[in-house]
Amino acid sequence: MNNSTHQLDNFALTLPISQKARITAQQFASQQPNYEKAEQVRLNTLAVWVVNDYLEMMDIPTDLQASDSWNPVMRICGNVADLEVPSIGRLECRPVRLHQQVCSIPPETWEERVGYLVVQFDESLQEARLLGFIPSVATEILPLAQLQPLEAFIDHLWQLRQSPVNSLVNLSQWFAGIFETGWQTIESLWNVPEVRLNYAFRSTETLELNALNQAEPITKRAKLIDLGIQILNQPVMLIVEISPQKDQQTSIHLQLHATGNQIYLPPGVHLTVLDSSGAVFLDAESRKLDNYIQLRFRGEATEQFSVRITLDNTSITEHFRI
Repeated sequence: MNNSTHQLDNFALTLPISQKARITAQQFASQQPNYEKAEQVRLNTLAVWVVNDYLEMMDIPTDLQASDSWNPVMRICGNVADLEVPSIGRLECRPVRLHQQVCSIPPETWEERVGYLVVQFDESLQEARLLGFIPSVATEILPLAQLQPLEAFIDHLWQLRQSPVNSLVNLSQWFAGIFETGWQTIESLWNVPEVRLNYAFRSTETLELNALNQAEPITKRAKLIDLGIQILNQPVMLIVEISPQKDQQTSIHLQLHATGNQIYLPPGVHLTVLDSSGAVFLDAESRKLDNYIQLRFRGEATEQFSVRITLDNTSITEHFRI
């Protein structure tokens, strides 16, 4: 416990709370039906305001008026503390009191969020501490020891700006034939000139053979990745293959392929699976003569994970829900 507190102290950022922020928070609180709800709205409003001030300091544009936390109906009906970041998505800004070791994350905020920042307040409400962030959650109780530093948060926003994520890729809907924009059949991608030349000749060998050995129905889609990563002027192809299992879990098979006239991936390309807290779960790295790399794992319904593709100091991340 002491080590966790010390770690938070190392990367927390203290910011003043302006008089205008306190006045606005009081106005919003006074519109609530009871004391408990008023205090909830007061802290939520201050948390959003502090994060907004921080992003302004970092020259990152925001839109308070478009946030649910600035909507009087949404404030009464829900426990929301979101901040709209144009072209990126909504951040959730959750308040905690001094000496708390966990943060409450209401289930209503688990979706349509691109990250969660935790803001700590003392009794005076004169200043606040930005403790850190986490990219996604799937539980109501978040131990503060799991928070990542603000430097990682800025990197996270940069990645999202390269590839905005307004919603998670819902893999359960794939079984019903519903697919998000950008996820295509491998056959349809053969018609893309920069993909077909190299990929077509090995598709049967690397993918269809696996399908013949499985009794479960398999759903498969592919996406070209060229936002932030260009490997010798060619995109890479991320293939996601899913199949239901008898134990109610879903089997997930990821492959990352070179495309076009590039037979091999360059050495050092990473295909990484991150869990809902942003921690590395699985990782594969390309070697000198790898034309693809792959990972396999299983997950439970509603679990969230991310897939990150990295080359040198550049990366792009796709976000999924099972």
